[in-house]
Amino acid sequence: MYKAKITITLRTSILDPQGKAVHHALDSLSMNDVKDVRIGKFVEMTLTSETKEEAERTAELACKKLLANPVMEDYSFSIDPM
Repeated sequence: MYKAKITITLRTSILDPQGKAVHHALDSLSMNDVKDVRIGKFVEMTLTSETKEEAERTAELACKKLLANPVMEDYSFSIDPM
């Protein structure tokens, strides 16, 4: 068994209104050292794959077909044995 840890973020060219709102809120809390905020998604999946390569293929397919919007988002993942 393997655990896939997937990070999905908006592409840098895409406006992130949620990130802007959080940045503004941090500014109002006098956290002026924060230059920029981008909001993303984190997904963990437990996979019953026999090999790490098979787990990587499954995670890649899940990202491409469901988890990430390829027009607006980038993703990366790591696969760890359980």
